[in-house]
Amino acid sequence: MTGLVARSGALGAAFVADVGLHPVAVVYYAAAVAIALILHEFAHALVAGRVGDHTPRSMGRLTLNLRPHVDPFGTLVFPAILLLPILFSGSGIMFAYAKPMPLNPWNLRRGTRDIVLIQLAGPVVNLILAIGFGALLGATCGTRGLEDFLAACVRVNVFFAAIHLVPMPPLDGARAIAPFLSARAREVFTNMEQYAPLFILLVFFILGQFFFSFVGTIAGGLLRLVPGSSCLLF
Repeated sequence: MTGLVARSGALGAAFVADVGLHPVAVVYYAAAVAIALILHEFAHALVAGRVGDHTPRSMGRLTLNLRPHVDPFGTLVFPAILLLPILFSGSGIMFAYAKPMPLNPWNLRRGTRDIVLIQLAGPVVNLILAIGFGALLGATCGTRGLEDFLAACVRVNVFFAAIHLVPMPPLDGARAIAPFLSARAREVFTNMEQYAPLFILLVFFILGQFFFSFVGTIAGGLLRLVPGSSCLLF
C-alpha cells in the first residue's frame, strides 16, 4: 500500500512537471494577495477610527481575519481566475478587492480630508509592505523558495498600491476623489460601485493594454522605492 501511494505521488509530480504546472507559485501568490488585502483593509478601518468614525470597528472590519472582508467576486472568484495564468506560467498579475468599507462621514472630524486619509491608508500600507518584503528579498536573494515567495509579495503589494490610485470604482482612488465632485456627480460615482465586477472585468480583459500601461508606469515608479527590487525577475 505504501509503495502504491509513493508511486502515485511520483506520477502526480511527474505529470505536474510534464505539463509545466506551477502549483507552488499559486500558493505563493495566493498567500501574498491575502496578506496584501487583509492589511490594506485593516489600514482603512484603523485610520477611520483615528479620525472619528468607529463604524468599521463596530461592523467587525478592524480585524486581521480575512472572512469579514470577503467580497464573493472580488476576493474569491476574480483572484481564482487570475491564478490560472500563474498556474501555467509561474508568474502573473494578482489582484483582489474586499467588500466596501462601511463608513459614516458624519462621524469624521474633517470630512473631506479624513475621507482622503482613510482611502490613502490602504495603498500606503501596501507600499510599506512592499518595501519591507523588498528588504527581506534583498537579504535573501538567491535563496530559492523563500526568494520566490518574497518576490511574489513585493509584486502583489506594489500592484495593489499602484492600482488603487486609479479613480475607478471600486478602487480607493475613486472614493478619494468623490468628495471633490458635485453632489449629483458624487451620487452617480458612488452608485457605480455596485457594478464593480463589470468594471474590473472590463479593464482587465478588454481595456487591458491602456489600463496596464497606466498602472505599470505608476508601479514602476513605486518599485524604485523598494529595496531588493534588483532580485525580481520579470
